[in-house]
Amino acid sequence: MKILIADDDKELCQLLSAILRTQGHEVLFAFDAMQTLTSARNNRPDVIVLDINMPGGTGVGALEKLKINMKTSAIPVLVITASTAELHSSRMKQIGAAEFMQKPLDAGEFCEAINRIAGLPAMPTSVQNG
Repeated sequence: MKILIADDDKELCQLLSAILRTQGHEVLFAFDAMQTLTSARNNRPDVIVLDINMPGGTGVGALEKLKINMKTSAIPVLVITASTAELHSSRMKQIGAAEFMQKPLDAGEFCEAINRIAGLPAMPTSVQNG
């Protein structure tokens, strides 16, 4: 699968990329809202991992634009954030996020969420905990 990670935290991007690549996924990056929209339209990833707080616009705005664009509206989006506000979760799901996770991310739960929204089978337990 091709997965777009949209987050301005480059260390987190590298960590998530390493996790996803061990699962055999191709990983793309976007570090601000505009790059996210452009990359999603041009590369048509299978899944987008989207941070709420990004330069150049919010994740909320980016998600709204992704969901109204015919080229990107069907791409499932996993929203991640360090914010604890429950409001974010319900608002993002209302806009069309497939899932919502709070940072710091657990690697096993992150992989399970990616597989779930992509419609892939669950990973074996040894991979989840590895």
